[in-house]
Amino acid sequence: MSDAPPFWKTKTLKQMSRGEWESLCDGCGRCCLHKLRDEETEELVWTTVACRLLDTQSCQCKDYPNRRDHVPDCVKLTPKKVATIDWLPPSCAYRLVAEGQDLPWWHPLVSGDAETVHSSGASVRGGAVPERQARDLEDHIADWPGEWPSPPSAARPRLAGLPVPTPRKGS
Repeated sequence: MSDAPPFWKTKTLKQMSRGEWESLCDGCGRCCLHKLRDEETEELVWTTVACRLLDTQSCQCKDYPNRRDHVPDCVKLTPKKVATIDWLPPSCAYRLVAEGQDLPWWHPLVSGDAETVHSSGASVRGGAVPERQARDLEDHIADWPGEWPSPPSAARPRLAGLPVPTPRKGS
């Protein structure tokens, strides 16, 4: 058994292999919710409306390799873009690693279980509206997608030896 720290604690986003980079995505689906930006104030507002390619149950893209063919404005994250994008959720692993933070307890790389992102309440499962069912985005404005997930404490499993990171205020 190795005591070496995990890759996200020792590498920058730029140093990661493609596999490491892809594994940082916890599958919460928050970044795939539509956002609105006020043209005058530049204020960002979140909605609960999911991109038409987001499966709101699995919180995975229905056609990830070809997503830009269907949704041309889908943003392909890169280390450079992560540093400049202001709409990544505060719990996004790309954002956390870029800021020198650790991953939350429910992240699959920490928990070892892809379902903890959902059972913890951190994903959009049960809270997202499919794009084709929504009428006006303005009717689906919500704060929670842009806030740190605050699941009930009962949802936190006891993971032996794993620290439970506390969310940063104001993130």
